[in-house]
Amino acid sequence: MNDGVVTETRCSRTPASCWAGLFVRIALAAAFLFAVADRFGFWGAPGTRGVAWGNIENYDEYVGVLIWYAPATFIPVLGWIATIAEISIAVGLIVGWQLRWFALAAGLLLSTFACAMFAALGPKSPLDYSVFSAAGAAFLLFAISDSGATSSREPAG
Repeated sequence: MNDGVVTETRCSRTPASCWAGLFVRIALAAAFLFAVADRFGFWGAPGTRGVAWGNIENYDEYVGVLIWYAPATFIPVLGWIATIAEISIAVGLIVGWQLRWFALAAGLLLSTFACAMFAALGPKSPLDYSVFSAAGAAFLLFAISDSGATSSREPAG
């Protein structure tokens, strides 16, 4: 008895939408993981070309700018919540388990980031970094993913 668990590993959509879905999963997961790697200094020290933060302290400072209305003591906690959410969502997108719900979580998290950036920095920053576009891709992945999917989906054909 399978208790409603989907064990099929082939994509049930058209090949093009399967490949597009796989691309979106990888792109979103990479974006989350690369941002997390930056705040841990994996891409270089602060001030290095292409490095946004370079360490947790600079990242927390940026979180404080985005969430300017939160008490300063909450900023590191909120930064860690976002970091753990990004890692968890990235892993979920890569593995494909409960893909639909991880895609929804990605869309909601990215929408939260985009709105915080918009409110604190104006429209240019979230648009320059394509945060709204990434959120839209995550919501589209949610919409096209099979409900109840529990395994990694590979493109058919």
